[in-house]
Amino acid sequence: MAYLQLKGIEKFFGGHRAIKGVDLTIERGEFVVFVGPSGCGKSTLLRLIAGLESTDGGSLVLDARDITQAPSSKRDLAMVFQSYALYPHMSVHQNMSFALQLAKEDPAIVRQKVERAASILNLGSYLERTPRALSGGQRQRVAIGRAIVRAPKVFLFDEPLSNLDAALRGQTRVEIAKLHRELGATTIYVTHDQVEAMTLADRIVVLRDGQIEQVGSPLELYDRPANQFVAQFIGSPQMNVVAADQWAAVWRPQAPAAARDGAMGLRPEAVSVVAPGLHPVEARIELVEALGAETLIYARTVDGAALVARQSARCAWHAGDAVSLSVDLAQAHWFDAAGRTVRTVH
Repeated sequence: MAYLQLKGIEKFFGGHRAIKGVDLTIERGEFVVFVGPSGCGKSTLLRLIAGLESTDGGSLVLDARDITQAPSSKRDLAMVFQSYALYPHMSVHQNMSFALQLAKEDPAIVRQKVERAASILNLGSYLERTPRALSGGQRQRVAIGRAIVRAPKVFLFDEPLSNLDAALRGQTRVEIAKLHRELGATTIYVTHDQVEAMTLADRIVVLRDGQIEQVGSPLELYDRPANQFVAQFIGSPQMNVVAADQWAAVWRPQAPAAARDGAMGLRPEAVSVVAPGLHPVEARIELVEALGAETLIYARTVDGAALVARQSARCAWHAGDAVSLSVDLAQAHWFDAAGRTVRTVH
């Protein structure tokens, strides 16, 4: 039996059906990421699991115990929010130990748990400081430490890195991944950032409009998306999608019959920019992003299709240059008119 089971979970806000019968199983020790655009229901679903919102249908089972109607405090879960939610007048030690003190745990055990969590999170020298004396990344680590000391069955993270700058996001993301490996704890993590999802998850749950579009490992979703929405949401830069009316003549014969009125998808690494006349697909460069380790080239074909090419080598192309595009059709994804995958990369 799965460690955490969601069976037909429903949530309404007035007449709006925010969560539409979600079924999901999560195994013990798994790191699962909920990802999707704003308003897709990922944070609402997390709050339903946490007990911060009541369900309007379905059931939640954790470690063989039905927790659907259990109050949040009785679910044996710990949540880390986007805002740090620290007590400003308390020290780091007091913030991390507060829940244990309320539960009247032995002070010696409390200190042992806090010191262990502080050691894991490199907070040992900050235990007597107040939150205002810490950086944003340190404050978020304190919030994570507060969850660790409770030793919950499931950790819940609700966009915990959103308030950090780019450098701190990358650093803290690595720390969360290391923390998960060390603790082996079951973790559910909500983000709108698909790069976080790809780098942290054992499995990704892609949500749209309150329902699951696809569940799978990061590379399964990248290589074998169930539909055009997942294909374009996973991957950065996002997949190029070319509508049938913009296909070059050289691409059309390769299309499966079911995709003739749909679209072709190409990851940026499947597109190469070459000198004009070297390939039948003519284009003009609109933008070149030289990122150092890689270069992104934005081009538009004479048929009006906009394509991004990723290459590891630096180039001498500039905006306005005439070029031709070489496309590896063996890496093409094909979608029917409804956006469903017809054929994808194997």
